[in-house]
Amino acid sequence: MSTPAFLKISTLALGLALGACADLSGIAAPQATPRDAASLGLPTATGTIPTPNREWWKGLGDAQLDTLVAAALLHAPSLHIAQDRLVRAQASLENAHANTMPQLNGSLDLMRQRFTATGLYPPPLAGNLWNTGTLQLGASWEIDFFGKHQAALDAALGTANALQADAQAAEILLASLITRSYVQLARLNDQRTLAKRTLAQREESLRLVQERFRAGLDTRLELRQSEGALPEARQQIEALNEQITLLSQAIAALAGSPPLATTLRPASLAQLTSLPVPTQMPADILASRADVAAALWRVRAAGHDVVNAKTQFYPNVNIVAFTGLSSIGINRLLHSNSEQTGVGPAVRLPIFDAGRLRANLRSKTADLDAAVDSYNATVVEAVHEVADQLATLPSLALQRQEQGAAQAAADAAHGIALQRYKAGITPYLNVLNAETQVLTQRRVAVDLLARERDAQIALVRAVGGGYGTPATAVALVQP
Repeated sequence: MSTPAFLKISTLALGLALGACADLSGIAAPQATPRDAASLGLPTATGTIPTPNREWWKGLGDAQLDTLVAAALLHAPSLHIAQDRLVRAQASLENAHANTMPQLNGSLDLMRQRFTATGLYPPPLAGNLWNTGTLQLGASWEIDFFGKHQAALDAALGTANALQADAQAAEILLASLITRSYVQLARLNDQRTLAKRTLAQREESLRLVQERFRAGLDTRLELRQSEGALPEARQQIEALNEQITLLSQAIAALAGSPPLATTLRPASLAQLTSLPVPTQMPADILASRADVAAALWRVRAAGHDVVNAKTQFYPNVNIVAFTGLSSIGINRLLHSNSEQTGVGPAVRLPIFDAGRLRANLRSKTADLDAAVDSYNATVVEAVHEVADQLATLPSLALQRQEQGAAQAAADAAHGIALQRYKAGITPYLNVLNAETQVLTQRRVAVDLLARERDAQIALVRAVGGGYGTPATAVALVQP
């Protein structure tokens, strides 16, 4: 066949292939719709609301906490797992990019072969053993007429970006877990200090009751009640010691360094400064959270997977070429007469596949709906988390204000009882009883302050924890 005739036939075959495709009718389009800011009741941006920086925990002003978080971000196994997944996704992205590029390969085949005596080969080849050799370079390039490879590349890019956001979300979550645990450790330490003072107070009270009992001023009932208060106080101290030990070990495990549990020194809540937090819902909350960004990237990747599934219905068009040497008899392999070359299109068209392509498209469409639903669930939970902490913090401020008034009254009553004792008007037992109210209020104050610091940390994480993604939302693919 002449070259012009070959080109005409190739062009005709290519045109018929490009015009043919499997039937896409009857396959439902994606049903899920991503939620936007208006549907979530988010405010319209009216100004800049301060957002946390990447090292927001340093705002608490505790060097030991800074060391713990730094160790966790460096050594925590959970972060290494997230990074491993990201590296794998990046490798898949490189593989998808390679599919869009021309391919070149070389081959060398050497074989000793007996040729059939009843086939195409004439004597002396027929029925005899011969050495054959082929040395060849081959090239191919699948022309992406319908965007199949580009869609696969975009899907791989979306997956890689989602995993990168996941890794950052894991860092933010880990930092918040350690910081919140550290605050609880400080709370337990302060409560232990108060519990020790309570024990000392009850020991003083028992001494006074014993003196009164010996003097006949108190009965055995008051004596036994005072004696029973001491084991209870010691039990509370031991319970707090246990909780401090367990929480220290949990923090060390989160930091990826269990030996830290033995050197960790609990701080006092008074040493932890207040964190600056927003007082209203940030308008760009959906762009400032790593988990929302990851969910949105997965929607984008799933949309490109749907596009890729549709392109599977269309033909594959490859340009194939080769050049090299081939001979019967290895001694003649490098002769110029052994040269062979070829070039031409290769077209593969799906005609009947028993519904495999349609099933694959339905599966990818369902995956897209699932990704959108997962995104919607993530954004709803994000808004919920922020709203909860924005409601909790003002309430805690009012509770602390009322508790402060109650504590001031208890301190004043204790001061009056102490003055009356020094003046010889009342016994010292009245002073100890008044101090009981003081210690009770101080325990309440510790719990409220710990709750306030915990809520601040939770709000910092809820508004993004310093993720810092661009405020522009990722455009969804419309398959």
